[in-house]
Amino acid sequence: MFLIAAYLYPPATSAACFIFSPTDCTLLNQPPAPKIPTRELTDDETISQVVIKEILKTPPVESNNRKIAFLFLTPGQLPFEPLWAKFFQGHEGRFSVYVHASKEKPVHTSHYFMGRDIHSESVVSPKIAAIKMQVSWGKISMVDAERRLLAKALLDSDNQQFVLLSESCIPLQNFDYVYNYLMLTNVSFIDSFVDLGPHGSGRYSEHMMPEVEKDDFRKGSQVNPF
Repeated sequence: MFLIAAYLYPPATSAACFIFSPTDCTLLNQPPAPKIPTRELTDDETISQVVIKEILKTPPVESNNRKIAFLFLTPGQLPFEPLWAKFFQGHEGRFSVYVHASKEKPVHTSHYFMGRDIHSESVVSPKIAAIKMQVSWGKISMVDAERRLLAKALLDSDNQQFVLLSESCIPLQNFDYVYNYLMLTNVSFIDSFVDLGPHGSGRYSEHMMPEVEKDDFRKGSQVNPF
């Protein structure tokens, strides 16, 4: 029985290798074959991989005043701004607010939101006039807006957690609960699920291959509820 087990499960160490199968030890000692990419990477993808590796090697920034960055992605006004103001009240110094309005500049009623607007990049029209880039739902422009919000928040090294919100989001717990919950966790919360309908799997395109297989395609929310 022992010999059968040794045959079914080949030795994984050099010592066991020489005991059971000396002739096959050369294969065990050989370095692993290099991973062959499914396709040749573009210059931008190669540069991105190098940058990501350098970022991962960078030690985390130590902060004596850890804050949560609340990133509001909205087309215009924030209808629940008064509610958020009550949520933030009394917790100054423990949070940051950033607002990206894509269609119209919101008129803020709370001092927590005043001066916290992030402006979209401008493009030059054929008439040489700067116009604001429009952010459309489900388009890459929305991803660009989210990246712009995150980039602004990352300029403050005290921001340790980041919450992406829309104009329709409201807090369901008090500030202390949210703060302690996020600061004590070491995972990210992403809404991702299988949707077999036209607005889920129906949006899959063969052009996503080979990076994204159809079985791996998911629908996700672009805001983080809590």
